[in-house]
Amino acid sequence: MKQTEEIVIVAVVTFNSESVLEGLISSLSAGFADVLHHLVVADNASTDGSVATVRRLAPEATVVEVGRNAGYAAGINAAVAAAPAHTAVLALNPDVRLGEGSIPVLLRALREPGTGIAVPRLIDAHGRLIESIRRRPTVTRALADALLGARRAGRYPLLGEVASDPAVYDVEGPIDWAEGSTQLISAECWKACGPWDESYFLYSEETDFDLRAGDAGFATRFVPSAQATHLEGGSGASPELWSLLMMNRVRLFRRHRGTLPTIPFWAATLLRESSRALQGKATSRAAVRALVNPSRMRETPGPHSIRASR
Repeated sequence: MKQTEEIVIVAVVTFNSESVLEGLISSLSAGFADVLHHLVVADNASTDGSVATVRRLAPEATVVEVGRNAGYAAGINAAVAAAPAHTAVLALNPDVRLGEGSIPVLLRALREPGTGIAVPRLIDAHGRLIESIRRRPTVTRALADALLGARRAGRYPLLGEVASDPAVYDVEGPIDWAEGSTQLISAECWKACGPWDESYFLYSEETDFDLRAGDAGFATRFVPSAQATHLEGGSGASPELWSLLMMNRVRLFRRHRGTLPTIPFWAATLLRESSRALQGKATSRAAVRALVNPSRMRETPGPHSIRASR
């Protein structure tokens, strides 16, 4: 392989994803333009036609049948482990559609000094901006979210974890982390940081990887001139998934900051969910029950925790 030749592994995790795979696969050619790439699909024991659909639409792809619903991080790791030699990994949800020429633009950004991860501007199925830029979780940000709401707090860098000012999404530059549906990771960054942490099962695995990468000197770079469409999953509508999302936020904070600093972070998260539960939100009621249950907080997440998936 020539040293200047780019070969990108497209790592996709499927779990009953048959209905969205055709759109994903059909977008790869335009998204990559003339960049060499190889699709690797890790299937988490789908019971629909996901595997057959990949083999029919992309017979050249590598398919890894994991044999169980091992979670998103485990699927990404399995795909990378089975991949041929490469210079970068594109971790991609099956419900993403790459914009034309987006990958060459992200690769250019990946070459910026100190960059290990490049992410595009995301829009939803209706063409609306997805607020995908995230800031490092802190107690102050968790409390501001609880008292002001995520969108209002997000206008101010010190107060909001989710960047909600539209102007932020017009500027290329380093960020703390980004939602994990579309992340281009250099092989050097992957090698230095190791695989994604499979113990999260779903949610916070990308947060953990991006923060670990940043701590190791590999910044995440937001690139608005590259675009992708994320049809998006259903965590906001599922009490089980929302509970897992909230619990994993607390787990991640504890692993990165330690037990004592996590107590006020947990309290702020509980305050946020309790206030929403009083407004009648079923997702927040489920999250409150999980957050105050010591056995739930200690358990290792897995399929037993939820009845749906990403």
